[in-house]
Amino acid sequence: MSQPRSIRYALIGTGSRAQMYLGAITGAHADTARLVAWSDPNAGRLDWSEQVFADASLPVPARFDADRLGEAIAEHGIDRVIITSPDFTHAGYIVAALEGGADAVVEKPLTVDEAGVRAIAEAVERTGRDVVITFNYRYSPRNTALKELIASGEIGEVTSVHFEWVLDTAHGADYFRRWHREKQNSGGLLVHKSSHHFDLVNWWLDDRPTRVYASGGLRFYGAENARRRGLGARPARGTDDSPLRDAFSLDLRDDPVLRGLYYDQEHHDGYLRDRDVFDEGITIEDNLALVVDYAGGATMSYSLNAHSPWEGYTVAVNGTAGRAELTVVERGAVLVDGDGRPVVDPSARPDEVARESGRPVSERLVVQRQFGAAREVPIPNGEGGHGGGDAVLLRDVFAGAEADPLGRAATWHDGVRSMAVGLAGNRSLVTGQAVATADLAIGAALPLLG
Repeated sequence: MSQPRSIRYALIGTGSRAQMYLGAITGAHADTARLVAWSDPNAGRLDWSEQVFADASLPVPARFDADRLGEAIAEHGIDRVIITSPDFTHAGYIVAALEGGADAVVEKPLTVDEAGVRAIAEAVERTGRDVVITFNYRYSPRNTALKELIASGEIGEVTSVHFEWVLDTAHGADYFRRWHREKQNSGGLLVHKSSHHFDLVNWWLDDRPTRVYASGGLRFYGAENARRRGLGARPARGTDDSPLRDAFSLDLRDDPVLRGLYYDQEHHDGYLRDRDVFDEGITIEDNLALVVDYAGGATMSYSLNAHSPWEGYTVAVNGTAGRAELTVVERGAVLVDGDGRPVVDPSARPDEVARESGRPVSERLVVQRQFGAAREVPIPNGEGGHGGGDAVLLRDVFAGAEADPLGRAATWHDGVRSMAVGLAGNRSLVTGQAVATADLAIGAALPLLG
């Protein structure tokens, strides 16, 4: 039997987001996927990334200028373009890929604003080509288990959802060091981060959001909050050799990947990956609360906090016949060493984290029907990051999605529906009013919300 032809890929953006895809192409999916060209505005980051291919004894991809993506697609016979560049560039690269004759695979979020959604929808309509958005959390066994439970009808018709997500002072703080800190770049956490969460609820309920009311603000990070709490002078960045550094200071030199991708490449473009989280100029929120109505009649209350001492989420789904509760602790604590510097070891065993922090890394799904006792639903083990979902997601991306009654593989339609909550939420933050998703100016994508 002849071997299937390898799909030819181009990749735009070789920062930390790209590493999962590079690992898949040079590892488990090297037989069906070939990265033939790549682009990054920072030449040093490409130099560093070439070592991944050298270590795997694979040909190094050709470099191209991302502004000439269409020409690169033609020159290198590209089938699909993986886009792992900053969020505000997504729409432009998706449109260029489709018009150049390739499909697109994009990291969430789909884009950052209503204009970007319009541009993507019009390009899909013009070209008939495909856009895949990678929502890894759908593939996590715990989230899959909740989807199966709701679909089974055991708790009846869903009437409401409570969803709380807390980001700790390692992960949450990081959004305030990087380009994400400016809303024009990321859409804020309601778009950049919460699109994961809104997609989960849309998928769990198999429903569409219709109205959003949001409240929130920058209440912990940022210079004004630092002054209000009397924090005093601070170093401009975490890699400064300053006695003023503290547990919120990230030293890129301590991590070989962050050093290789960012610190050692700063001289190429001046991008600083470790700016102070209590700096001036931060325009995104760190505390957010939403009420979201769905077409099927359910309502969600949602909250996000980006400065919690632990990280994880709680979901409670109420139905006409009972209630399901999913509780997840992804990291029990961010600890500090003797010098007051953060110690975050994602490889630490759960029992070690529990012993040191008093809060175990755990996941638990419980269902309870009305007039009945609660029972715990077993959660299978997963593969890879994002709660054990990455490996399965990558199989769908690179080997093709198999028949799946749960519909975990996401399309750009799902990306629009998840973004609709964040976009309406951002508009609500400005106006102080509830916003109907039907009022979003997203052009040809609007019927996806109808």
